Amino acid sequence: MKILGISGSPKKEGFTNLLLNEALDGARAGGAGTDKIILNDLDFKPCQACGGCDETGVCVLSDDMRAVYEKLEHADGFIIASPIYFGTVTAQLKAMIDRCQSLWVKKYILKKGMARPKSRKGIFICVAGKDNREYFESAKKIINIFFVTLDVEYAGELFVCGTNKMTNNSKKLKDALLKSYELGLSLDKI
Repeated sequence: MKILGISGSPKKEGFTNLLLNEALDGARAGGAGTDKIILNDLDFKPCQACGGCDETGVCVLSDDMRAVYEKLEHADGFIIASPIYFGTVTAQLKAMIDRCQSLWVKKYILKKGMARPKSRKGIFICVAGKDNREYFESAKKIINIFFVTLDVEYAGELFVCGTNKMTNNSKKLKDALLKSYELGLSLDKI
């Protein structure tokens, strides 16, 4: 089993990646192989709405998204992680999701789907600097649509708010790390 972690955070040392790494540790403890994509490290354009994928379901842009498509196709489970930026996921994550328009075309227009032999599950980890939980629902809707397009069951979530006031040794962070680990471990039940 292969679990793909995708980080939408521009901060490699931030709480988002800390929680994602812990969830990937949990997945490995459950016997899964893991891979991680840090979107901010990649060089890709946002969707150009060019219609180039309309006939084939394959994006015509040639950039780092090619490797991402391959990993999306072959992963057995997903852990998506993002901080809240302007009430939703980061631009990095949204750009990747938008570039999956070709996969949407493949599934819904060309009726080819992902051709997966078994169901896949995904979890969503999201953090917010402020103590305001209302933005998590906006982010969750986007991730849910992404998962539906990839034939992935939305199987769990962890929403942590108030990270602006959180320290690396706070009880709140320790609790969130434990929950992240448990979520990753739960993906072995795919």
